[in-house]
Amino acid sequence: MSLTERIKHKAYDLGFDLIGIAPAGRATRADAYARWVEAGRAGEMAYMTRDPQRRQNVRNIQPEARSVIVLGLSHYTIDLPDEIKHDPSRGLIARYAWGLDYHDVMTPRVRDLLQFIRAEAVRDVQARIYVDTGPVLERDIAEQAGLGFTGKNTCLIHPRMGSWIFLGEIIVDLDLDYDRPITKVGCGTCTRCLVACPTDAFVAPYVLDSRRCIAYLTIELKESIPRELREPMGNRIFGCDECQDVCPWPQRFARPTSESAFYPADLDRAAPKLLDLIGITAEQFRERFKGTPILRAKRSGLLRNVAVALGNWGDEAAVPSLIGALNDSEPLARGHAAWALGQMRTPDVCRALEARLQIETDTTVKEEINLALM
Repeated sequence: MSLTERIKHKAYDLGFDLIGIAPAGRATRADAYARWVEAGRAGEMAYMTRDPQRRQNVRNIQPEARSVIVLGLSHYTIDLPDEIKHDPSRGLIARYAWGLDYHDVMTPRVRDLLQFIRAEAVRDVQARIYVDTGPVLERDIAEQAGLGFTGKNTCLIHPRMGSWIFLGEIIVDLDLDYDRPITKVGCGTCTRCLVACPTDAFVAPYVLDSRRCIAYLTIELKESIPRELREPMGNRIFGCDECQDVCPWPQRFARPTSESAFYPADLDRAAPKLLDLIGITAEQFRERFKGTPILRAKRSGLLRNVAVALGNWGDEAAVPSLIGALNDSEPLARGHAAWALGQMRTPDVCRALEARLQIETDTTVKEEINLALM
């Protein structure tokens, strides 16, 4: 077997579902990325806008690069029962965060593959590895490596697996056999993802405005969620899968992964009860979500998201817990708890808001309380 064939066999032995190889060079969507950044659609994701020229060509990262090995691992596990998925008293978590953090699962295997490549090449291969962590346009490279096509929802879609796929890359200074991009299939006239987006985050097919995306709002955004986007969030507290849930490709072709680390320990991991989260302490947060992507939102971000979900639920059963959240140490939690209480406005709610207003010191929280009392 050629070196390329041996690398691919090893990748499958390591548990990867997909592998493809693209030539190292300028990304085909480099100009589209530049326009996206210039339009401000990255929001507060500074890592996406820092030194944009570097992301446009892997040789700006590794000048001697010749090939990019792209690896895919499915994280499709189960579908939530309808009675759980449509229960507004529960918070919805994006599928990719139901199990353990994919960085921790994939990165050791990518390193193992690189070690194998160096041994097989019988020389000191210059290389870099990334698992959604480096300054590369990885979906663009994955498309060039034949791992799928880019859908109108901006996700990479494999024709026989769908879009529930994690990606990793190895940039090497080796000339390998390149795979061809998939060109015979695509989205066609389908616009289900564009129509289904709760916050109208797609400004056009293949163009996502991150500032309106629920995944961005609940994970990347560190400040207050814009008021006009809170109600459309529904009960989503970490990420959003809507544009993939409605897509025909994963609906037809996604199959459960064999990777046990991505399965939820129980349904409460995928859709926890909101009232179990609103009063969570810092220690409880770290313990409950240890080893999962949810730590990325931090406690303050998760409580903010949970408060919005409780406000959208609108059940008076949430009032005592939200009143308790008015005294949380985090202004972000207090402000969004005030907004949530403002969706109910019982006499007890108004008294609690007025009492908190008398002692509140944070300007943003004061504004939220005043608006809730209007």
